[in-house]
This record gives sequence, structure tokens and C-alpha cells, in this order.
Amino acid sequence: MNEEEILNLIKTGEGLTLELKEGLNSDLGKEICAFANAKGGKIILGVKDNGEIIGIKTTNALTSQIQNFARNIDPTLSVEVERIKDLVLIQVLEGKKKPYSVNGRFFLRIGSNSQQLNRDEIRDFFQKENLIQFDNLINTKFNFEEDFDEYKFNNFLKLAKITSNQDRKGILSNLYLLDEDYLKNAGVLFFCSEIKKYFLQGIVNCVLYEGKAKTNIIDKKEFSEDILSNYENAYKYIISKLNTSYIIGKEREERLELPKEVIREALINAFVHRDYFSNGHIQIDIFIDRLEISNPGGLVKGLTEKDFGNISLPRNSLLMDLMLRVKKVEKVGSGIRRIKDLMRSYKLEVEFIHTDFFRAIFQRPIINKAVEKTTQKTTQKTTQKTTQKTTQKILEEIKKNHSITRRELSEIIGITEDGIKYNLTKLIKTGKIKRVGPDKGGYWEVL
Repeated sequence: MNEEEILNLIKTGEGLTLELKEGLNSDLGKEICAFANAKGGKIILGVKDNGEIIGIKTTNALTSQIQNFARNIDPTLSVEVERIKDLVLIQVLEGKKKPYSVNGRFFLRIGSNSQQLNRDEIRDFFQKENLIQFDNLINTKFNFEEDFDEYKFNNFLKLAKITSNQDRKGILSNLYLLDEDYLKNAGVLFFCSEIKKYFLQGIVNCVLYEGKAKTNIIDKKEFSEDILSNYENAYKYIISKLNTSYIIGKEREERLELPKEVIREALINAFVHRDYFSNGHIQIDIFIDRLEISNPGGLVKGLTEKDFGNISLPRNSLLMDLMLRVKKVEKVGSGIRRIKDLMRSYKLEVEFIHTDFFRAIFQRPIINKAVEKTTQKTTQKTTQKTTQKTTQKILEEIKKNHSITRRELSEIIGITEDGIKYNLTKLIKTGKIKRVGPDKGGYWEVL
């Protein structure tokens, strides 16, 4: 590796396959061990965590010390050490005799951290997962010219604060997303123009129901862009369907009925920890009394019930790394605890069910006693006004065109066809309109 290449690598920042260290210390063995148990990686000495280059005195003695750290790992490892100007590059290859330990402790690289696990957990994890992770597989069908979205790629670089004079191929290689000029599945999920062109199971399905059961659908939406867009769109959809309330204190505070951080955390878990080998998709169901977020894949193999919420073993470590880079994940392994704490602060319950699917169920406050009666009345009036405006628009369009279809009404009014169907049903029940003739070939009559 030449000087320009190592500088570009530093600009990529710490992640799943890169660790930056100011100098040699006792943690080096831990980092080497973690990389060997994961996908391998590079350690650069002479650089601060923020990417500032301070340099390090490169001597033969330093090289010997680094090799000693590697030899102290069980089973013994060998690493490549390269001196580039006043920096030292340590190349750690993925181990062939996993799991590895140092001083009797086992470490695994997760995102930009090296997390300690016990031997049984690491052994079970690698044995049962057969070392195969969906996000790490190359995708030979992906067409760079047709489907690689440069805007999404540049947006990712901006969010991850990666500045480099390298070309696209160099950056993707440093992010461990290229293999023999093929993009890996993690890269396809992030930078494709439409996700279901390559993975039908990559869509997100959102449904709003009228009551507590999956009987009457008020609204329905499917998202099938790249993984970041799907995440943001799903979050916005949920937020738009929940209520806000006023909390009484020294000053009235308006807040969403569920903590926004909980919704974001649960969505990230669904995207990062789901089983992409499964044909199932992420499902979001909003009922009057609860919000459910479901994804295929229960607990990662190797984890037990007692580990749940305490240890994080990502099913898709490359995806986790990319999400960490764009700050969608805050702290590895603490998400479930944060969700429970936040729900408890709202005096609401949360339930986690894990079979072949993982489901997070969040209680909604049907009646919030802390909300002022005047606020409740205002909210009801606002909802009624919105509904009245929608039904009035529908009536006006039917008067203009008695043969208008649900699809045409949906395009004109700006809500889904399921939303139109829901409002038409209400208008029929209240005697405002009636359908004359069959669905096809018939017409509407305003009463």
C-alpha cells in the first residue's frame, strides 16, 4: 500500500474492517483477535480516532512487538506489518481456525468496536451460522451502470463524513463492499435504485387498521427503494399515523404518544438483524391500541434468552457497520435496554416475541389521563375536520364524474386506494352515496 492509498483509507474512518490507534498499547492483541474472528481488517498506528495523523516512530523493535501480540493469540496468528512513512499498517486476515482468544478472552469485531464474548457463544455462533452472512455475499447480477445510484452513494459519503479523492471503486473496496469487482449484497441494499429488483423480500409493508384486529384496513403503503430510504419512509409513515398529546408541567409540552427514539431503534433492529435469506419482509402494523414491527428471523443463533438485550451478535455485520457510519445506530448492544427504559418512562408496555420472526409490540395509550380534556376535544375536532374535508372532496369529484374509479380518486385527493375505499364505505353507510350497477361498468350516485 502506498502513501496515497493509506491516506484514503484513513479518510474512510473506523469501522468493521479498520481500527485507528495512536500508538502501541495492550489493546492491540484484543483488536487483532477481534478482526481474526470477524472478516479480517487493518489497524493503522499513528492516527487518532478522529483521523488526525500524528505519526509513530517506526523501528524493527516495534515490528517485533506487534508480531509478539499476534503470536500470543490462541491459536497463533501471523499478521503482516508494513511501514509507510511515519505510519504502521497491520493487516489481519480472517482466521481459518475460529474462534480465537487472547489471554483467555474472546473478541468479535462488531461495527467499529471489539466486543468480548465467551467461548461457547462465539463457537455456537460460527458453527450454526456456517460463517455465511447474506450481506457479505457478492451479487453477480447487480448491474453497476443501470442500478448503482450515485446520488445515494454520495449521500452516504456525506452522512458518514467520508471525504476522499479516491474513485468509487477505491472507496467501496475500503468499505469492504467489493469482491473481484462485484458489489456485495450490503452495497446493493444501500446503493440500488429499487430494492425489489434484486431482493423481493427487501420491501417494507406498512398497514393502518381501524381497530384492534386486521379486519378493516384504513391505509396501506409499500416501500421498495434502497435500505436507508425504506427506513426513513417507514419512520415517517409511523409518525404520521400516531397521535400527539400535551404533557402538563411548568410548561405544556407537546410530544408523540410513543418515544421517537423507540420507533427508530426498533426499525433499525428490524433492518439490521432480519434474516435476508428468508422470503419474508419487514411488516409494520398500526392498530388502535398498539404498534407492531416484525421481521423474519428470531434471535441470532448462538444467543439464548438470557443473552437477549445484553449481548449483540449482528446477523448482518456489514449492514451494521454501514448503519453505524451514518449514525443510525448509536451504541452496539444497548438498543433493547434503551427501548425498555424509554417505554417505561412513558408508562407504557413493550413485548418482544421471537420465533421464526422477531416481533416488537408497543402499547399505545388509548386514553392518556395526562392529556387535558380541551386538548382531547381539539384533537377530535381536528380529526373530524380532516375526515370531513376528505369526504367532501370525494363527493365533489363524484358529482363531476359519476363513473370515477378509486384509483382516479386516489390520484386526485392524494391518499391511498385503501383510504379511498374506507371513506367510500363510510359515505355509503351514512347514506351520502350509493353504487348503481356492478363494480365495473356501474356508477356512483350522490343522495
